[in-house]
Amino acid sequence: MELYQALILFIVATVVIAIAGTKLTRTADQLADLTGFGEALFGAIFLGAITSLAGIITSVVAAFENHPELAISNAIGGIAAQTVFLSIADIIYKRVNLEHAAASFANLMYGVLLIGLLSVVLVGFSGPEVSVLQVHPLSVLMLIIYIAGSKLISSARENPMWRPRMTLETVKDIPAENHLKNLSLKKVVFRFVLLAILVAGSGYAVARAGIVIAGQTGLSESFVGTLFTAVSTSLPELIVSIAAVRQRALTLAVSNIIGGNTFDVLFVAFADMAYSKGSILHAVTQDQVFIVALTLLMSSALILGLLHREQKGIGKIGWESFLIIILYLGGNAFLLFG
Repeated sequence: MELYQALILFIVATVVIAIAGTKLTRTADQLADLTGFGEALFGAIFLGAITSLAGIITSVVAAFENHPELAISNAIGGIAAQTVFLSIADIIYKRVNLEHAAASFANLMYGVLLIGLLSVVLVGFSGPEVSVLQVHPLSVLMLIIYIAGSKLISSARENPMWRPRMTLETVKDIPAENHLKNLSLKKVVFRFVLLAILVAGSGYAVARAGIVIAGQTGLSESFVGTLFTAVSTSLPELIVSIAAVRQRALTLAVSNIIGGNTFDVLFVAFADMAYSKGSILHAVTQDQVFIVALTLLMSSALILGLLHREQKGIGKIGWESFLIIILYLGGNAFLLFG
């Protein structure tokens, strides 16, 4: 693909994501009400996974084509980029800090699960070189932890042992009466699947175009994966979260990012299975270790913000959003110039 073709594809696919992603968010909000899952759980499991499809494909293809640094950097860099996207959504929601308004026990638990999974990746990077059929046992463990953690969060949602304090600015996740009375579940599911395919396909097109654009700059695979392909494959999450904020589906906006980030850690496991030269966890450089550590810091700041729930902070956003932006910009500057 020529550079000008990649640029055209990138722009067209981004426009499609913007339009279809907005409609997908509205449909996801309707399904969350109709199915009884709630915005937090539906956004984390279904919406987060769907908007992550482009990133999965990019990491798996990069690993299969023997580009382990690009595969890992895209996977973890996507988590970092999407965490920043939540800060952007916080800027757009001007009434109050988004983390204050979108109080959710499930989102907190998914955040802790995310930190745990990232820690497993870090252990795999720094631990002894062990593999079974060229796959690290920790890659399988990641899948088990994700499934078990999601089941735990689902059961805890029914009878939570912790509840957020309700304030005047807290937007509760309450099913809309018009959704329950006027919508057909089958029709909404069909529309959701159709829009999901459109967003995922466009996200993949953005990813491929991003690889072509970045590949002609001469930058390192770590920097390209962390900044270019990770950001381009994460555009669906940005569009969907902004659309959710504008529709005041605030819990859905946060869960789309946090749940999507938790699912994105599994990119590493999928890439490990696609990599043919042993475990991909043993083929990393110091840059990938740095990216994981940086993402852990950013995720920790987000969880603290969700717990502290500051109403307004620096520049009318939460201190955690400000800190996340500073960490991300500083980390990428270190990768580029360090």
